[in-house]
Amino acid sequence: MGIFSWLFGQFIDVIEWKDNSQDTIVWRYPRDDSEIKYGAKLIVRESQVAVFVDQGKIADVLGPGTYELETKNLPILTDLQHWDHGFESPFKADVYFVNTKSFNLKWGTKNPIIVRDKEFEMVRLRAFGAYEFKVSDPAKFLKEIVGTDGHFRTEEIEERLSNIINSNLAVILGENEVSILDLAANYDDFANFMQEKLKDDFANYGLELKKVIVENISLPEEVEKAIDERSAREAVGNLDDHLKYESATALKENSAASETASLAAGMVMANEMTKTMNKKQTPTPPPIPTELAKEIFIVKAGKAVGPMSIEEIQTKIKNGEIQESTYVWYEGLSNWQRAKDALKELFKLTPPPIPNEK
Repeated sequence: MGIFSWLFGQFIDVIEWKDNSQDTIVWRYPRDDSEIKYGAKLIVRESQVAVFVDQGKIADVLGPGTYELETKNLPILTDLQHWDHGFESPFKADVYFVNTKSFNLKWGTKNPIIVRDKEFEMVRLRAFGAYEFKVSDPAKFLKEIVGTDGHFRTEEIEERLSNIINSNLAVILGENEVSILDLAANYDDFANFMQEKLKDDFANYGLELKKVIVENISLPEEVEKAIDERSAREAVGNLDDHLKYESATALKENSAASETASLAAGMVMANEMTKTMNKKQTPTPPPIPTELAKEIFIVKAGKAVGPMSIEEIQTKIKNGEIQESTYVWYEGLSNWQRAKDALKELFKLTPPPIPNEK
């Protein structure tokens, strides 16, 4: 390299930043002890701000545009350098480019937050979401956060901003009057409430909190399980109506089988009556109600089971599968009834358990 090339290489005549990253907030132009040429061109693109720092002091802040660096364009730096009557010599200064576009980061609670709630009194919550921010005051941001960092990325401030959100979240949830159970339907309103409460904390660092998104606010697993059980109980509703519905569904699905069972029940009843009449040595039992010749349903494990014939019913009574407290229904009954009332004649025909002979 010739002497003239070396000399010209010590002076900077074009200062610009072509940002190809997605996470850089501040970038310092690499001066490498070179001096900025008088009248050098400064190019500041959209979503950028150039900040001149002289001997550790923030001087001029220039927005988007193309500038020739002269006294009129750098009034504060001119005053710091005592260029009262203009200057034409190269000068030294650090130039920081600040990215003013919006950035998106995630936030979330590291540990559960204990809050008071009108439904649960005290409960532990976890919350997660995202937020959008931008640099609104480049000079304050450099002074409060960046310092002399020549390449400042979002990851360097993410934890600090997340801590701001988490440290205020318990207070924000406490001030919010919406019940925890209703928050899911009011995430947008709650996010706006958070944004309003947090904007001043972000402004202290020269940042604007543009948007807060609440993705999830979750209860402890045991509380969610209890809510699910309560919902399941309420979904069943009135037990009597539920049993009616189950029996009606069973009747519809087994209509063909019901006709066959009805005929079989009539034949069994006639056969039983003939046997009873032929046994002269034994007392004649009372007649079985004619309505029992029709299909019979019982409630088992919360579901309607049937149709069953009288013979099947008697067998189940003998086996103890049908007891006096079992719910029973057949055509003609307006509602489910206990077996001791609806099938009292069959219980009389069923002998008691054989005694233990000793």
